[in-house]
Amino acid sequence: MTTTEKFINVAVCGAHMTGLPLNTQLTALGGEFVQATCTSPDYKFYKLNGFIPARPGLLRVVDGGFAISLEIWKLPIENYCAFVSAVPAPLGFGTLSLADGSHVNGFLCEHYATLNAVDISQLGGWRQYLKDAS
Repeated sequence: MTTTEKFINVAVCGAHMTGLPLNTQLTALGGEFVQATCTSPDYKFYKLNGFIPARPGLLRVVDGGFAISLEIWKLPIENYCAFVSAVPAPLGFGTLSLADGSHVNGFLCEHYATLNAVDISQLGGWRQYLKDAS
């Protein structure tokens, strides 16, 4: 868990990113954008089924992974629980490994949900998926 004074950094890689449909869930809780970056090349990235708005699932893998773009936001610690507890299964929160070797709490996905999802890992991120899908 990365904390800065009374804030905790969280990584988002889909509909919570700047300008996307669920970003207001972060800003309404006092979230502030920190930076755009990417994961270490140890992840697979899926377009999950059954979500409106559409959402991706990030899964750490042993082999065949990619670096996936994401955003780091800082969220007041007192609002972190409200944010995380609103995340629906099969999504959840865990520790992500970043390209620079650091770690941050962020969205992950349970493996079972990827079995009937579309692998979009090669696109490198959600914004590229949205661009290609339109």
